[in-house]
Amino acid sequence: MLGYEEERKALLFILPLHSMLHRILLFMGLLWGSCGALWAQDYPTANPQMTFINEDGNETTDTQYDGSAPLAVTFTANPENVGNYTPLYEWRFTRMGESKPFLVRNDENTQYTFTQSGSFSVELFISFVQGTDTLDYAMDEAFVLTFSESKLEVPNAFTPNGDGINDVFRVKEGYKSIVSFNASVFSRWGKKLYEWNDPAGGWDGKSGGRNVPDGAYYLHIEARGADGRKYHIKKVINLLRGFTESTGSAQ
Repeated sequence: MLGYEEERKALLFILPLHSMLHRILLFMGLLWGSCGALWAQDYPTANPQMTFINEDGNETTDTQYDGSAPLAVTFTANPENVGNYTPLYEWRFTRMGESKPFLVRNDENTQYTFTQSGSFSVELFISFVQGTDTLDYAMDEAFVLTFSESKLEVPNAFTPNGDGINDVFRVKEGYKSIVSFNASVFSRWGKKLYEWNDPAGGWDGKSGGRNVPDGAYYLHIEARGADGRKYHIKKVINLLRGFTESTGSAQ
């Protein structure tokens, strides 16, 4: 069975060149070809992506995030079929519940570090310009990022005896959205023995490369959460190097 185009060509072959029907069919063929070329044209568009390092330390590309701050995020526009058009970019960073963005950037690719708790949306808008012709692009769905309220807890003791269990004094697992952190350990005479600035870090019970004696030491932590909460922690911690699992538990 012949399709439309085959039937049209067959009629053109058998019809006189001067006939009205011949002319109509010829015109329809030209029109059909023009429409096909128009539909086949690739217009400028984009494939924006959001990339970050997840809590497992792996680079992740996703459209949403729900976790702790701070978080450094890279946004890439990935324009396609630009041709002779000039793309004008606009990234809008908006806190959920607010109508105006708190930040607008006009780079093709941009990076931003979120340091506050709450929910945020990030949207990309592009104007593809060629002379007086402008084609506008907008994302179907915005990127959404949600950051939890802060949490920071500290244990009372640790046992740096080399058994691989509780050998390093550090804040308890499950801390969240801590955007600034400083911890110091002092002897009972007020000498600073160790200092660290990352909540994932800790103290191995040494000072100047040497083990310090078992006993009580003084911990001082100054930290701030993404929700604005300030942590001022001063407490005594116990170093129990002689502890083993068979003799008891230090908490």
